[in-house]
Amino acid sequence: MKKAIFWHRRDLRIRDNAALFHALKNKVQVLPIFIFDVDILSKLDNKNDARVNFIYREVKRLKEEYERHGSTLLVMYGKPQEVFQKLVDRHEIISVFTNKDYEPCGIERDQSIQEFLSSKRIEFHSFKDQVIFEESEICKDDGKPYTVFTPYSKKWKSKLTQFYLSAYPTFKYISNLSKERPYEIKSLEEMGFNELELTFPDRKVNRAILKKYKEQRDIPSIRGTSRLSLHLRFGTLSIRELALEGHSMNETWLNELIWRDFYMMILFHFPHVVHSSFRPKYDRIVWRNNLEEFEAWCKGQTGYPIVDAGMRELNATGFMHNRVRMIVASFLTKHLLIDWRWGEAYFAEKLLDFELASNNGGWQWASGSGCDAAPYFRVFNPSLQTKRFDPELKYIKRWVPEFEDPFSYIKPIVDHKFARNRAIDTYKKFLNYTE
Repeated sequence: MKKAIFWHRRDLRIRDNAALFHALKNKVQVLPIFIFDVDILSKLDNKNDARVNFIYREVKRLKEEYERHGSTLLVMYGKPQEVFQKLVDRHEIISVFTNKDYEPCGIERDQSIQEFLSSKRIEFHSFKDQVIFEESEICKDDGKPYTVFTPYSKKWKSKLTQFYLSAYPTFKYISNLSKERPYEIKSLEEMGFNELELTFPDRKVNRAILKKYKEQRDIPSIRGTSRLSLHLRFGTLSIRELALEGHSMNETWLNELIWRDFYMMILFHFPHVVHSSFRPKYDRIVWRNNLEEFEAWCKGQTGYPIVDAGMRELNATGFMHNRVRMIVASFLTKHLLIDWRWGEAYFAEKLLDFELASNNGGWQWASGSGCDAAPYFRVFNPSLQTKRFDPELKYIKRWVPEFEDPFSYIKPIVDHKFARNRAIDTYKKFLNYTE
């Protein structure tokens, strides 16, 4: 029997799934698949990777949901092109549906798969699902991409209508799923990873938090943020659902979703940012890149309690409060003059909600090298940041229990005033600024 394939990637849900909706509406039996991509997994050194555990858990949950509808999720392990070769050999496939990926490696992978399928006369269809506005949907009047957030966000909001927030009625066509028998899938151990006893953030939107988001989002000692970034990253929640909540309840929270669209757009139009500065002249900077100081930063042993608390929270939980992310990123790039790419890579390894576009954009913002970035002379003062956002030291003492007072804590690895002046002088020198 002729079939269409629906390929799950960063959209681990049935509800409100763009490409799945279009596949089911196509009136051909749809076989859903998920591929544990060895090209990606082989790059992960940590066998206790929490993200792999999260994905595995969600894939199993999704498989069970499909089985309640008389179908299943075909979970495969291997290189995508090899997997599709096997699928073509076993099934009469006429089309493949999936949701778009905007990262350079994902685009390259999809082009390769599309070329392979085309050689077999199989159609390949991809749809927008993980953003509200993609690629060139929000552009300047001359058609060029925005590189400053504020005018981008204004046009984003002006273009937003109910159409862009409406959910895809996937379940209306759920009977078009291919009827399949349940089967066992590879264990995590068989894929080379350990199964861990972990608790992940709830995927439900907490409206009480959203109502107070503007007032509480910068306070790391309380639950003032949604903690939904992990679910947004892997598509266990729909961006349309979250944007609808933000649009109706809290514009400040909606702005965070717009930043995400903005960085996705930047990555699509300026893929060089993956390895280079958005502003090329920032690649002239000769970083100090002191390995001992970098290791102290990684371990949360810098002598600056707010920085150390953030790094210890990251190492222990895979999460770091967004305000603290800015503080630790500024400290690494400005106080220590360590290449932002080192910090970006460390976050990429540790963050549960790691997303290339936002992580890259955030680090380049902190270092001054990105689009619409903090100016080079803006150097966060960790002490002032602490007084403003953690005045009672609740956050610091949670993650740095040995901290009692500045006199008994470990000595700072660099003096703030000295580091600030050094950073400004260094940036001026390599960016050819004159006073």
